[in-house]
Amino acid sequence: MAGYTHAKQDHLRRLRRIEGQIRGLQRMVKEDKYCIDVLTQVSAATRALQSFALPLLEEHLAHCVAEAAAKGGPEAEAKVKEASDAIARLVRS
Repeated sequence: MAGYTHAKQDHLRRLRRIEGQIRGLQRMVKEDKYCIDVLTQVSAATRALQSFALPLLEEHLAHCVAEAAAKGGPEAEAKVKEASDAIARLVRS
């Protein structure tokens, strides 16, 4: 079971909101809206994705990584590396 399963409906609700923001961006481009207005909305959508990703990462660390660490061995090392790589991707984005 994924670490976020208990909050799945909340996550899906947030993703639907973000999806709406992206559709709004498509509409803005289609309607030739002012560049700065589009960029402002891109920034808002980016922040929304980050606000979604960080709690998901926390849940992954608290559930998946902690569980693997408790077991120890190569699986623990792999989960820590996987989480570290995910953090690096989020920082770069």
